[in-house]
Amino acid sequence: MSYKVLAINPGSTSTKIALYEDEKEVFCKTLDHPVEEIEKYNSVADQFDMRKEIVLSFLKENGYEVNELAAVVGRGGMLPSVKSGAYRVNAAMVARLKNNPVVEHASNLGALIAYEIANSIGAEAYIYDSVRVDEMNEIARISGMPDIIRTSTSHALNTRAMAMKVAKKYGKKYTDMNFIVAHLGGGISVNAHEKGRMVDVIADDEGPFSPERAGRVPCNDLIDLCYSGKFDKSTMKKKLRGNGGLKAYLNTVDAREVLKMIDNGDGNAKLIYEAMAYQVAKGIGELATVLEGKVDSIVITGGIAYSNLITTWIKKRVEFIAPVEIMAGENEMESLSLGTLRVLRSEEEAIEYVE
Repeated sequence: MSYKVLAINPGSTSTKIALYEDEKEVFCKTLDHPVEEIEKYNSVADQFDMRKEIVLSFLKENGYEVNELAAVVGRGGMLPSVKSGAYRVNAAMVARLKNNPVVEHASNLGALIAYEIANSIGAEAYIYDSVRVDEMNEIARISGMPDIIRTSTSHALNTRAMAMKVAKKYGKKYTDMNFIVAHLGGGISVNAHEKGRMVDVIADDEGPFSPERAGRVPCNDLIDLCYSGKFDKSTMKKKLRGNGGLKAYLNTVDAREVLKMIDNGDGNAKLIYEAMAYQVAKGIGELATVLEGKVDSIVITGGIAYSNLITTWIKKRVEFIAPVEIMAGENEMESLSLGTLRVLRSEEEAIEYVE
């Protein structure tokens, strides 16, 4: 029996959708939403009807029958901390994402749209590996300040999927191996996977800088900058997230532009780009201690992993720890669809969401 799965991944100014029939991608399409259209809405939740109708219109106009779907999966949004894997979208999850999400974010609409479409045809809706997956060990939650508890916010969807692929390549199960996975995208996160659990993470605000994020910066200097009177709170937050990293140093968030600068002999661009690789390698080394050095594989993934220059720099510094596998790309739509397929085939069991 074959299964058709529709995956929905809302972003700030687009909604990406993909249709899979078993492991085969039928299509993957990005539906753009002009900024002037998005600005009409007071909140992300208010965009629900608009985005849902655009998805349904695309399917209808291109001859894809909704009633042939075995399931619909949405990108997991800003829920309270959840486990890894699949969750069945239910009324409690819908209420939380619609009325009281942890953070207002476009990904919150993934489950809502999936639920609406699935309900219309009597199918199940799921989310898979939400950005709020939190399986950290208790010792990893201690920050050094009782006021601040470390929690897990990372690129769980892609990092777990790529670790599973590498495990399969080695002829083993994901749950039998230890991985360190670095996701290199607009933000960079590094995760430690121990026998199927993400036991610790270096989030994008406490580790390597990235194309648009400052990452971990010296605390005393940051405090002084905050109270210097030069910047308001909003500007400081933008310095850390949005205007940090490559953008702050080189005025671009596009790693391809940085590579052009380097090719043209820009020594400063090379220094900054290599510093980003250096910090990723430091993060991998840091998490190797969490696994007590028992690392079966280091996986480098995300869009920037297409850059041979940066992966070579990272590999040179960390391959003494474990073999390095390059799994470039975001892979989000595939990860959502194949995770749901495993549920449909009873290879995994979906969790029921409760508050």
